[in-house]
Amino acid sequence: MRRALIWLPLAVFAAFLLVFLLGLGKRDDPAIRSQMIGKPVPAFALAPAVPGHPGLAAADLARGGPRLVNVFASWCLPCRAEAPQLMALKRRGIPIDAVAIRDRGEDVAAFLRDYGDPFERVGADPRSQVQFALGSSGVPETFLVDGRGIIRLQHIGDIRPEEVDAIHAAWERAK
Repeated sequence: MRRALIWLPLAVFAAFLLVFLLGLGKRDDPAIRSQMIGKPVPAFALAPAVPGHPGLAAADLARGGPRLVNVFASWCLPCRAEAPQLMALKRRGIPIDAVAIRDRGEDVAAFLRDYGDPFERVGADPRSQVQFALGSSGVPETFLVDGRGIIRLQHIGDIRPEEVDAIHAAWERAK
C-alpha cells in the first residue's frame, strides 16, 4: 500500500499531462460567428464624412437590393490593402457604402483619392458608435445587408483577392 502511495503523485501528474496534450491537438473552428447575422441593422444616421457623398443611415440599407457596408478608416493599413478588392466588387455591380470611423473628412477624402472610391455613401462615425452597434471590433470589416436591412454576412478583416468571388456569390444569394 505504501508503495502505491509513492507513485500516486506521478500518476496524477501524468493524467494532467495527458489531458493537456490532448487539448493541444484539438483544432478549434477559427470562424467567428457574428451575433448580428439575421438581425436588422441597428438604427443610426451618420452625417457625410466627405463632400460629394451623402451620409449613411440605417433606412438607406432597407430600401432596394442588397449592398455592402464597409467599416474603414484612412489611417488603417489593411484598409489600403483591401481597396482594390472593393473596387473589383464595385465593378461587378455591387453597391457599397461606408462607415468612416474616428477619422477626419480631409483624411477620408485623401484616402479615397489615393486608393479608389467604391462608395456611394460615406457616413462619419467619430466615436465608433455605429461600428460597435454593428458588432464590429476593428477595421476593416464588411457587412452584407439585404434589401430589407437584415445583416446576412460579416467579413472580419480585409477582403483578400481570393475572397472576392465568395462575397459576390453571397451578394447574389441575398437578392
